[in-house]
Amino acid sequence: MDQDTLLLAIILIPCLIIAIVFHEVAHGWVANMLGDPTAKERKRLSLNPLRHVDPIGTVILPGFLALSGAPVFGWAKPVPVNFRRLNNPRRDMMTVAAAGPGTNIVLALIGAVLLGLTARAVSGGTPDGGAGLLLLGLNYFIVINVFLALFNLLPIPPFDGSHIVEGLLPPDMARQYAKLRPFGLGLLFLVLLVIPWLFPGLGIVENVVLPPVEWARGFFMDLALAIAGR
Repeated sequence: MDQDTLLLAIILIPCLIIAIVFHEVAHGWVANMLGDPTAKERKRLSLNPLRHVDPIGTVILPGFLALSGAPVFGWAKPVPVNFRRLNNPRRDMMTVAAAGPGTNIVLALIGAVLLGLTARAVSGGTPDGGAGLLLLGLNYFIVINVFLALFNLLPIPPFDGSHIVEGLLPPDMARQYAKLRPFGLGLLFLVLLVIPWLFPGLGIVENVVLPPVEWARGFFMDLALAIAGR
């Protein structure tokens, strides 16, 4: 591993860990507020990353996809939610699902504010090593959180977007839609890997996720620049 790759890993890994851990804990925290203490009972409301890492989804699969040049995706160990224990299962499950992406948007906002404040602090000079790394890290932090939020809103089981769609559908249609959930992993591979490989112009990530990610990134960068006074 060359020095640039190592430096990038040192920057990216903490950003990814924070984004994923807060995303998962938000699901459990909101579920607990809405009547389901399952995550709390299983001690999953912790910010300890080791409680949320899935060896395959968090480490092996993303690493393999990155090495093979394929679109990189993965997952953490889902925070357990028992929708039957929620006060209003259909409505509250939508709120629980939205909590993860919503938290990532809040983290991106915090990252933009910190980026602007850091840029203002070093204004008028060339950022030294530490300040330069912090600026770069905050840039990545914003992009990672925006991507994680919007990627998880795809209406593909088991993504958060699928729970939101299920709650919006009429009950009969929701039950039919829920039958796709056991096939979620297969659907992910089909939509994110197989279809783009067979039909390169139909990439879901490139055509559906990245345009709003770029728009949101531009919004947060403009906010950071405004805070920096530029």
